[in-house]
Amino acid sequence: MKALWVLILLPIVGWSQQGTELVKVTDLLKVKQMSGLSISPDGQKAVFVLNNIEQEVDSKWEYKYNNQIYIVPTHGAEAPKALTARENASQPAWSPNGKQLAFVRVAENKPQIFLLSLEGGEAVQLTKFKYGASNPVWSPDGTKLLFTASVPLKELLKDSLLNPGKALPKWPMEKPGFNKNEFLKSSAAQPNPDGTTEEIRAYLDLNATDKKAKVINKLNFQEEATTSGELSFSHIFMVNTQTEASPKPITKGFYKFNSPQFTPDGKHIVFAGNTDTTQHPDRALESQIFIADLDGKNIQVLLSETGKTFTGPKLSPSGKWLAFQMGAVSFVDVPALAVMPLNGSKKEITPLPFDRNKSGITWSNDEQYIYFAAQSDGGAPLYRVALATKAVEQLTDFNSGISSFDLHNTQLVYVKTAVANPFELYSSNELGKNEVRISQFNSNWLANKKLSFPEKRTFVNEKGLTVAYWVMKPANYEAGKKYPTILNIHGGPSAMWGPGESSMWHEFQYYAAKGYVVVYGNPRGSGGYGAEFLRANINDWGAGPTADVLTSLDLTVKEGLVDTSKLAVTGGSYAGYLVAWIISHDQRFKAACSQRGVYDLGTFFGEGNAWRLVPNYFGGYPWEEKVKPILQRESPINYVANIHTPYLIFHGENDLRTGVIQSEMLYRSLKILGRTVEYVRHPGGTHELTRTGNNRQRIDQMLRTMEFFGRFIR
Repeated sequence: MKALWVLILLPIVGWSQQGTELVKVTDLLKVKQMSGLSISPDGQKAVFVLNNIEQEVDSKWEYKYNNQIYIVPTHGAEAPKALTARENASQPAWSPNGKQLAFVRVAENKPQIFLLSLEGGEAVQLTKFKYGASNPVWSPDGTKLLFTASVPLKELLKDSLLNPGKALPKWPMEKPGFNKNEFLKSSAAQPNPDGTTEEIRAYLDLNATDKKAKVINKLNFQEEATTSGELSFSHIFMVNTQTEASPKPITKGFYKFNSPQFTPDGKHIVFAGNTDTTQHPDRALESQIFIADLDGKNIQVLLSETGKTFTGPKLSPSGKWLAFQMGAVSFVDVPALAVMPLNGSKKEITPLPFDRNKSGITWSNDEQYIYFAAQSDGGAPLYRVALATKAVEQLTDFNSGISSFDLHNTQLVYVKTAVANPFELYSSNELGKNEVRISQFNSNWLANKKLSFPEKRTFVNEKGLTVAYWVMKPANYEAGKKYPTILNIHGGPSAMWGPGESSMWHEFQYYAAKGYVVVYGNPRGSGGYGAEFLRANINDWGAGPTADVLTSLDLTVKEGLVDTSKLAVTGGSYAGYLVAWIISHDQRFKAACSQRGVYDLGTFFGEGNAWRLVPNYFGGYPWEEKVKPILQRESPINYVANIHTPYLIFHGENDLRTGVIQSEMLYRSLKILGRTVEYVRHPGGTHELTRTGNNRQRIDQMLRTMEFFGRFIR
């Protein structure tokens, strides 16, 4: 079945904001981002975290991130005010009486909880916990806080509170030659390279402690920037807010727990985690939801099932109902939102169907609705679902994205992303109506900017799926002219781009300011369109998604504004893969750029911490006979001889999500073939380089891309 070239032009309000100043690359440094929004118990105020980029004091060209906590009246009568300064602060949590905030700040290289009185005075450090303290949650009476902390295995083995009797893990540590984890027992042997077996082992342990060796036995040994054989476990603790009492553990053992909260009566604690006693934590993909007494005793499993995840528990205001999400252990899926009586059973689970990935689950005060945000059709609207009817209402539009929000009675406060402004605070009623902007962090510097507004298009592909894409005209567009064009592709592959997605706001506006048409969209496999669309690229990372993105470009060309002799293509991560695939199968582009891509799926399985993409999308492992031909067919490196397009390849030096060998293989192959290729490595850069990485390197990547394209298409 051929693609149905049905072009649907959707109405927009203009194609540009009529300022006079074009977006510059250094405007990246002006973008301020809000997160962690929380409304006070009386509904009159809200706190949030403001992320700001500041110049380093001792360097003209270096810039640092700074996070501080701000407060703003929910009615917007006053401008937001900073509550913290100097050291970074995050994770604000209101006390039940609204007179204090708990928040997190690093002290002596560990996150710790601080208390700040809103009646005046400096913040006071509450915890000085050896494992650190994060994610504070107040008890209903305001006398206690729950928090989580990461505990290394070596510490857990000797911690008599977290590990009574100093037991060993019940699941296998997978160290060859040791079947019962006895090697973890403490030994009195002294390090001696010429000594007994025990003394030699003590010497080898000393080498590992002194970072002279990394001993790796676990499955997931790649972190974001380095490899590690160490294990750590997330535990839940409680601390008194009125004294300097030591934190008391709520959870114990060699397991991981998260998302703690008190029941409204203050008598129990609900949380999520995994207590599989048969598998190493790297292999135990299921997650459960638990309830325990206030002292951590009498832990009971509320929800658990083989092959399923139960996450994000959220109690209703009365404590009668528990909302949560449940899904399969494979992440090529859309988890379902559901509720059940807290004192009920799995038989009483009520699913609330909505075929999108949901975040920010929040109950209405009357318990009639659950609010959430969900990426959908290029935006991230705010929704609510009625428990009585299961009907879902969309409260905000597809042309914006809600990244953080809170609800108090009939008052909503949220952080919204839109094309006209990447981040700002807004207030509305509970239906998202009567919206009022209550901050000006970005609106002021944007006031005189000339922005390009994307125009939405759709078509139906050969699978019968409706594919959405957007066209951004150059900021100084003149009707009748044709312009160089950049086809920009998203990663994931399950990401979603659109007017309500914030991460590409500056990059897209910068390209448009430089005189390019920008075409971007959501090919099959993208998030934001439901499970069928999400799974439409299983066993098909290359040809199918390529057809979708090139159809988007072809249809844009038909509109008459594209100079087809000046086409470029770019993308990162999975999109880096797709760029390599495209230019090895299509010769229309005059220049191409891949960032932090995957090019050989078999090698990626070994060197990337996102290795589970291989079995989840291609049905098995590189050594299996049924999978070998699929991975060979789907790996761009096998088509490298067909690449003739001038090619710029980026990779962060410390990127272990995809692995730098991927780009090294592609670059070297092209150099041997004598092709036009340039390779840029960013020292210290991780996979998050272009989003939360070093700001000088973020600017470098954009400038190098523009400069490289300019060599061949300007």
